[in-house]
Amino acid sequence: MTALLRNISLFIITVLAVCSLGGCGQEAPPTKPASLWSVYDDLFKEAKYIDLTHAFEPQQAVWSGFGSATFGAATASEDIAGYIKKGEAFTYEQHGFVASSYVLPTDQYGTQFDPPAHWNPLGATISDIPASYAIRPLVVINIAPQVARDPGYHLQVSDVELWEQTYGPIPAGAVVMVRSDWYKKWRDIKRFNQKPFPGVSLDALKFLHDERHILFHGHEPLDTDTTPTLEGEYWLMHNNHAQAEGVAHLDKVPEQGALILIGFAKPEGGTGGYARYIAIAPATWEYGVSSDALTDGTLPSFATPLKRDQQGVMRR
Repeated sequence: MTALLRNISLFIITVLAVCSLGGCGQEAPPTKPASLWSVYDDLFKEAKYIDLTHAFEPQQAVWSGFGSATFGAATASEDIAGYIKKGEAFTYEQHGFVASSYVLPTDQYGTQFDPPAHWNPLGATISDIPASYAIRPLVVINIAPQVARDPGYHLQVSDVELWEQTYGPIPAGAVVMVRSDWYKKWRDIKRFNQKPFPGVSLDALKFLHDERHILFHGHEPLDTDTTPTLEGEYWLMHNNHAQAEGVAHLDKVPEQGALILIGFAKPEGGTGGYARYIAIAPATWEYGVSSDALTDGTLPSFATPLKRDQQGVMRR
């Protein structure tokens, strides 16, 4: 009898212990998820943000096979009684708002993101790119001095190795941007696309992907290289690698230690992406703006009202 009472007592104690932990027909208290807010407060709030993107417009550098975009005012698709007639443009004065229409002859326009499907019928499209592309370590390899001497200079494996001698191995999964300062010729439309212009050699691309396992690379011109067959771009796309083109302001970014934010439009089955790349540099970096410059979400107002120019672009 004593043994039976002892066993019953142990059973009751066990049940009470389990119930106290939420395991007696009750849901366990919710587990507080890990938070990244402290990371933002500690690092990102005062970090410097640098835009690496050209704003696209009707007249700009583009491959002659595609042609230029057309901008204009959005117009009503149907009559709305007492408000607007079909074909009439929306205006601040009559309708309280404006909207714009963009006729884009290609998704290979301006600062862009090239998925493998650009060349490869079996490759991933823009809408296949995973969300994990959003933020990565940023490596900037500077070949601007070589390009100043030879406008047709292409990144070599030796340039990558020299960078690593200074900063250490390129992190796997990083984005490597090739700085040539060619973006400064963006407004010189004829010269920007004219050969010779800087590029990235096939050997360097293979080294970066096969040996360093980077996520993708980017460059300032609108082509990867100047070979007759675009051998570098062909190799990238047919080996299921992506790339960035038409990147700007890499001279305003540290060569090591920054991050890159990657954003692009997501058309279903898209073979190219209108992209926005933003570098995030440490708070002590000399270029860029911090989030403290916009503390309450109120964007600046301007003294001059917007008006459409002859190309349909809203300008001040």
